[in-house]
Amino acid sequence: MSAIETVSYLKGLAEGLEIDAETKEGKLFTAIINALNGIAEEIDELGESISEFEEELDDLAEGLENIEEVVFGDDDDDEDCDCCGDEDGVIYEVSCPSCGEDLSVDEDSIESGSVVCPKCGEKLEFEFDDEPETE
Repeated sequence: MSAIETVSYLKGLAEGLEIDAETKEGKLFTAIINALNGIAEEIDELGESISEFEEELDDLAEGLENIEEVVFGDDDDDEDCDCCGDEDGVIYEVSCPSCGEDLSVDEDSIESGSVVCPKCGEKLEFEFDDEPETE
């Protein structure tokens, strides 16, 4: 039962009990029922507003998804990305031993021998063995 329906029930109950609105008690009951009616109407209006906001929020979320798809493209195309590394798009993921920050490092940075962690400033050095591994 909604708030408005509950207040309507109370109004009907007061009328059925033949409460005289001119007595002290009758004036009190009438004022209480009128106040409850005002509150119930405001609750109903707020519910309608919330429903409208939910619809608008859903529309905005859908629009944002469309924009993300246009701007960032399909996630399946990440291997062909030329914007995040060298010409081949080869990126290595490295964790900083000092702060644990995950870094994306391109092949040129690795070949230079070191890279600086942007979070803590620690210099990460890379060493390569030119000898192939034998078993």
